[in-house]
Amino acid sequence: MTPPPDTGDGPAGPDQAAGPDLAGVPPEFLPRTAGGRSGLAALLRDPVGALIALDFDGTLAPIVEDPAAARAYPGAAAALRRLARVVGSVAIITGRDAAFPAEPGGLAGVPGLVVLGHYGGERWAGGEVTPLPEPPGVAAARQRLPGVLAAAGAPPGTWTEDKGNAVAVHTRRTADPVGALRLLRRPLEDLAAQEGLLAQPGRLVIELRPGGVDKGKALKSYISERASRLVLFCGDDIGDVPAFQAVAELRQDGIPGVAVCSGSAEVPELAAACDLVVDGPPGVTALLEWLARRLSPA
Repeated sequence: MTPPPDTGDGPAGPDQAAGPDLAGVPPEFLPRTAGGRSGLAALLRDPVGALIALDFDGTLAPIVEDPAAARAYPGAAAALRRLARVVGSVAIITGRDAAFPAEPGGLAGVPGLVVLGHYGGERWAGGEVTPLPEPPGVAAARQRLPGVLAAAGAPPGTWTEDKGNAVAVHTRRTADPVGALRLLRRPLEDLAAQEGLLAQPGRLVIELRPGGVDKGKALKSYISERASRLVLFCGDDIGDVPAFQAVAELRQDGIPGVAVCSGSAEVPELAAACDLVVDGPPGVTALLEWLARRLSPA
């Protein structure tokens, strides 16, 4: 995993945070990289030009055993509502169907919110979903999956989630979630390859999904659509790495940005790809609340 290109990846000293734009930034929200600090300073100077984009599960919502029960962390929706009134755009970029974070997930009241679901392949806006046809290979993988899991000796507690345009195999409920994921990874990768799909690993899950879409492409496309002048992206899992890389690439093209990791013990290596690490959904919510206070008119 490659960290964002930067000059001066070391921790920010007091002199680096003393400029007028970063004055008063709490230490826990001060990016460790020069590029991240420049991105945050740009956001504080020019919120109207900013896109704030976030993953949902593990970032805005705690990871739960049943994905259908996931809800935004207390305070997250209120902070996003305040931010949506002062920044240019707010978006959720998720592997789920586009409607879930907004409606059951608790974010439908965020003004102007757009949810890019299925890694950017589907869109929710204003209560309406732009549907997509089921990608080739997903139906066949769905049909074959029970046999593949049985042949691989999937332990009790292994379960599948039908995402419509993808299918996911979870091991969180098994007696040994990490061992179960290791056991199933190769058979699921083989199934994905045979059906022309990608096997995307995540936090105790492997998702079989179509190629050609990822969160980095979705982020860049939406920035272009909105003509955003800067970006903050926050995610928590391997599927968010393309978006972190997109932030770094955009910086090289002159668009400031901040890559924020919603940290967890399950994916500790993700921190190396980011400018700032906060403590899971509570830390993400605290960051959003601080930004809302800092950017909102008195």
